[in-house]
Amino acid sequence: MQFRSSGSDIPPVSFREAVFSCLPDSGGLYVPDKTADLWQLFLYMDENTGFPDLVASVIPSLLEGALNPVSALRVAQSAFSFEPELVRLDEDYSLLNLYNGPTGLFRDFGIAFLAAVLEELLNSSGHLVVLSAVRGDTGVSIANAFSRRKGITSVLVYPSGPVCGLDPSDFVSSGGNIIPVQIRGTFDDCQRLVNETIRDRKFSARYSITSANTINPGRLLPQTFYYLYAFIKIKKQISGGLAFSVPCGNFGNLVAGLYAWKFGMPVNGFIAAMNSNNALGDLIGGKSFVPHNLINTNSPALDVCVPSNTSRLESFYNEAPAVMRNMVYSASVDSDLTMRTIEQVYGKYGVYIDSSTAVAYSAAAQVSACNKWKGNVHTVVLATGHYAKEAELIRRATGMNVTIPVSFRHPGEKVNPIAIINPDIDAFENVIASCF
Repeated sequence: MQFRSSGSDIPPVSFREAVFSCLPDSGGLYVPDKTADLWQLFLYMDENTGFPDLVASVIPSLLEGALNPVSALRVAQSAFSFEPELVRLDEDYSLLNLYNGPTGLFRDFGIAFLAAVLEELLNSSGHLVVLSAVRGDTGVSIANAFSRRKGITSVLVYPSGPVCGLDPSDFVSSGGNIIPVQIRGTFDDCQRLVNETIRDRKFSARYSITSANTINPGRLLPQTFYYLYAFIKIKKQISGGLAFSVPCGNFGNLVAGLYAWKFGMPVNGFIAAMNSNNALGDLIGGKSFVPHNLINTNSPALDVCVPSNTSRLESFYNEAPAVMRNMVYSASVDSDLTMRTIEQVYGKYGVYIDSSTAVAYSAAAQVSACNKWKGNVHTVVLATGHYAKEAELIRRATGMNVTIPVSFRHPGEKVNPIAIINPDIDAFENVIASCF
C-alpha cells in the first residue's frame, strides 16, 4: 500500500516514508492510495484467531513489502500483550471492548503498534525523534509504548497543568528516551507546535522528526485491525448484516473503520456517534463542514469542534459521495440522554459503559429506530474507554459504586517536565536541540 495526500495530487509514497515524514509537504494528511484487498486473508480466520496472529497475517499484504512475515510477527508480538474483547449483548448488539491496554483507552492499540513498527523499520540503524501533543493518559500511553525503544526519542508536549504518571527514570536526563515538555498554553497550542516543527523540513530532517499523534498514518492504520478482529469473531454468530457504531471526536476510529471496509471487510455501514457538538454532522449529511463553537458535555472525550481527521473523511466523500451517503449515518446524543443510556444499559444487560460508549449505543438505537438498515443487521458498539475511569459518572447514572482497578486509582506522582516554555516554535526547537 502506498499513501497520497488528502489535500493535493502528489506522487504517492511508501508506508515507510509516510510514517517517517508524517505530513505531506503539500498539506493535508496521508491517506491510502490504492487499498489492498484482504478478503482472502481473513476469510478463513475464525473466533480462535488471536489478535497478534491476525495482525501478523495482515501486515505483509497490507503494507506490500514494508515488512516481511518474520518482521510482521515480531512487530505484532512486541506491540500487543493485550487484545480487544467482543461481548455479545443480545441479538441486536455487541460491545467491542477496546480498553484492555495499559491505560484503559482504545488509543493504546495504535500507539503500541506505531512504537513497535518504527523500531522495526529503523532496524537498529539511524534515529527518530517522535513528537506528540498529549494530555492526561495519552502521554502515559505513549511513554509506556516508546520507553527504551531502540533508536527512538519520544517528546511529549503537554499543555498547562499537572503532568502525572510518568517515570522520571525514563527521561533523557536519566539516560532514558522520554522528553516531557510543557507549553504555557492549550492543547491546541501543543498540536500547532508539533505540526509546525514537522513542517520545518530543515529542522525535522536534521533530527529525523515524526509524530505519534493520529496525523501519522502508522498510528491510525492499526485501528483497522480491531474491526477485522470483531468481524472474524462474530461472522459465524449472526445471520444478517453487520454494522459498527463508533464514538466520534476526532473521527480517527470512523476513518479506520472505513479503511477496514475498503480492505474487504463485509459491513452494511457505520454510525458516526457524536455528542451535542455534532462536529461533522453537516459533512455526513451532504453539506459543507463549518466549525461550531465547542459545547462542554459529560462525554468529554468527544468534545471536539474541529476534528483532526476531517480531511481524511472528506477524501472519502470526494471520491464517492453517493456510496458514502449509504455507508455512514450520523446521530447526536445530548448529555441527559447519555446518562439515561448508561442507566438503561446497566439495567438491561448488567454491564457498565463509559460516556463515549453510551453515545455510541444510543446513536445505534436511533439509527435502528429510523429503519436505516435494510434487513436484519447486528450492530457492534465500540467501547473506547474503561468505565472505571468515570466511576463517579457511573455512580450518578446507575446508583452503583464500580470497582476501580488499582492501575486507575493512582494516576502517578506529579513530575517536573524537562522544560516549561511559551508556545513558540523557536523555543520549542531549542529544547529539542539541547537534548542531543
